[in-house]
Amino acid sequence: MDLTRRDVLAGVGAAAASFALPGGSALAQSKKSVLRVVPHANLQILDPIFTTQYITRNYGYLVYDTLFALDENFQPQPQMVDTFEVSPDRLRYVFKLRDGLAWHDDTPVTAEDCVASLIRWSKRDPMGQRLFKVVDKLEAQDAKTFVMTLKQPYGLVLDTIGKISSNVPFMMPKRVAETPADQQIQEAIGSGPFMFRKDEWRPGNLAVWVKSPTYKPRSEPVSSAAGGKIAKVDRVEWHVMDTNTAMNALLAGEIDFWEQVTPDLVPIVQQAPGVKVENLDPVGNMGWGRFNHLVAPSSNPLIRRAAMKAVNQEDYLRTAIGNPELYRVNKSIFPVGTPYHTDAGAEMVTQNLNDAKALLQEAGYKGEEFAILHPTDHPVLNPFTLVTAESLRRVGFNVKLVAMDWATLGSRRTSREPVSNGGWNMFHTWWIGGDVINPLTGVGFAAVGEQGWPGWHKDEQIEKLRGDFASAATSEEAKKVAAEFQRRTYEIGSYINCGQYFVPVGYRDNVKGMIRSPVQFFWNMEVA
Repeated sequence: MDLTRRDVLAGVGAAAASFALPGGSALAQSKKSVLRVVPHANLQILDPIFTTQYITRNYGYLVYDTLFALDENFQPQPQMVDTFEVSPDRLRYVFKLRDGLAWHDDTPVTAEDCVASLIRWSKRDPMGQRLFKVVDKLEAQDAKTFVMTLKQPYGLVLDTIGKISSNVPFMMPKRVAETPADQQIQEAIGSGPFMFRKDEWRPGNLAVWVKSPTYKPRSEPVSSAAGGKIAKVDRVEWHVMDTNTAMNALLAGEIDFWEQVTPDLVPIVQQAPGVKVENLDPVGNMGWGRFNHLVAPSSNPLIRRAAMKAVNQEDYLRTAIGNPELYRVNKSIFPVGTPYHTDAGAEMVTQNLNDAKALLQEAGYKGEEFAILHPTDHPVLNPFTLVTAESLRRVGFNVKLVAMDWATLGSRRTSREPVSNGGWNMFHTWWIGGDVINPLTGVGFAAVGEQGWPGWHKDEQIEKLRGDFASAATSEEAKKVAAEFQRRTYEIGSYINCGQYFVPVGYRDNVKGMIRSPVQFFWNMEVA
């Protein structure tokens, strides 16, 4: 590849030399109680069940709470739940909520709220959909107790309702959770440690949360998403800006925390006085180039396989990440270092330009437009997109890049229209490693067609393998199924695997309490 990281960064936009906080002196006076953050993206959607976008998930963790949460060992621990019982035949789960849970409008959290929230979430999340296939009844027993009755034993009940990332089963008031799953909610009322200030929200510029006076954290020590969620600042602010402006603001002390330091700027930030750079994510991220399986020409599996053969994973990583210490070439769909990592089917994603051209010819490709959504403001997905475009053009694809910002892409990717009517064939994204550690956790792994995640691939064999994984009796059996699942995922051309990479955070040295986790949390953090 002839592209360099400096080449693609030119497309992100020129940076301002400094950054001025809104409110100026008033905010400066309250600095000790304000955590000023540059998030990884612009917040546009306030429904963490409607979208899988991580920026909305992070918003959700500030506002909402969960029944269970995964600790640093990826084990589910009670969160809103106080106690629970499982019947000897494993068909009946009884959950009792903690005392003192309240919504931000000062009404109590009830079991009916939780039932409605789980039902709505299950209609959007593939792991939830699979669980609810074996749910016979889910009903409130009293104000604080609800019961889940299964048709057959299912060993992943707690793992499912305690999943750490998109879609997270956040609890909402019943009136909100009764919003149809294909429509966005209109209220931002949760029971989490912070309250969203919708009146101060300016998409593309500023989002604000204030400490909830009614939230009662658990008493256990924090462990990833589990334990006590203690709000140690009065106010959290997200300031949206481009990468160079973010760097200058961090170095000048005008912001406190930068969620994703772009790899090429890490050396500069590391050398700056009063600033630290640290990788808080032990698993990293997995890059994807997601195909649209409904719209031509990417609806043809031979076209998808041709694209997979046209690209070289290290081109993505070297161009977008640059520093070999921050990436790993990984031809598994599961992260390196996780239990189900495998090389099954790796030959299908090993670059071979002659094979790519032959597959295009076999597919009968006539130069139809291949539209790739291009998030020009994203420091990793922007170069990923440019690498794909150059690689595909090299073997004969007629690539059209459709430029937009990442927030807009989050809405645009839901379109199922043909390319001629504003549709698309591919977009690039990423999943945290914790989202794709097995065949069930990955939202994009589910092959349920138009009821699934954008891309909408459908395959009965993949769904059977996901069921086999859920019912595997031993870890060895589960590993065998996971390997078969990976091979089938590549056979049907679900997506392009762009590799595994790590993006460190940057923060002023007076910021304390960061949590090591695949997800960025803002409780427990304080500005000394």
